[in-house]
Amino acid sequence: MSANIALVDDDRNILTSVSIAMQAEGFVTRVYSDSEAALQAILDNPPDLAIFDIKMPKMDGLELLRRVREKSNLPVIFLTSKDEELDEALGLAMGADDYIKKPFSQRLLIARVKSILRRTELMKLSDEDADTEGLEPLVRGNLEMDPARHLVKWRGNNVTLTVTEFMILETLANRPGVVKSRNQLMDAAYQDDVYVDDRTIDSHIKRLRRKFREVDPEFDAIDTLYGAGYRYQE
Repeated sequence: MSANIALVDDDRNILTSVSIAMQAEGFVTRVYSDSEAALQAILDNPPDLAIFDIKMPKMDGLELLRRVREKSNLPVIFLTSKDEELDEALGLAMGADDYIKKPFSQRLLIARVKSILRRTELMKLSDEDADTEGLEPLVRGNLEMDPARHLVKWRGNNVTLTVTEFMILETLANRPGVVKSRNQLMDAAYQDDVYVDDRTIDSHIKRLRRKFREVDPEFDAIDTLYGAGYRYQE
């Protein structure tokens, strides 16, 4: 069954070009130039992934994401302009899975969409309906991760992570004490040779820490080694 992609942008030219490119790859697209209408449609009939422009009238992409996140962990990619670095960081902190700067190539956007959808499908696997070899629960000190069900707990408290956050954390927790470079974390979280810059990984790490500190203010299991990368400490 083809994945359903929701596109939200007040620029109708972008909506048309992205929709055509997505349909050529076999995706089903739903396009919205009005973010308020998009919000209701997405909540009523959730797509498999959504692409939001940040700068939109009435309700910008950040507010749209905030409202969606109140009800759903839907994978979201942001489209940003070159001068929107602060908005990018805010978007990632609020739970976006990725962002792409305008102008962008359709090929890059499609590669990012496919990568996130593949990781999302992996997280949906269960031991009742799929071979879960390699998806056994992972326990590292106070951390519990169940890749087959996309569940994370810290000191018994649930922590809700996006697909990208889960993949980064799993990569770190699989080898406690071992330093993982940003490039290694990129390889784990983004496949198909999809390029992301260092700031994206750093933003995901900051968001991971923030989410764990919401359930445990003393959380300090992810270390930064400046110039080298990150490591998980039990």
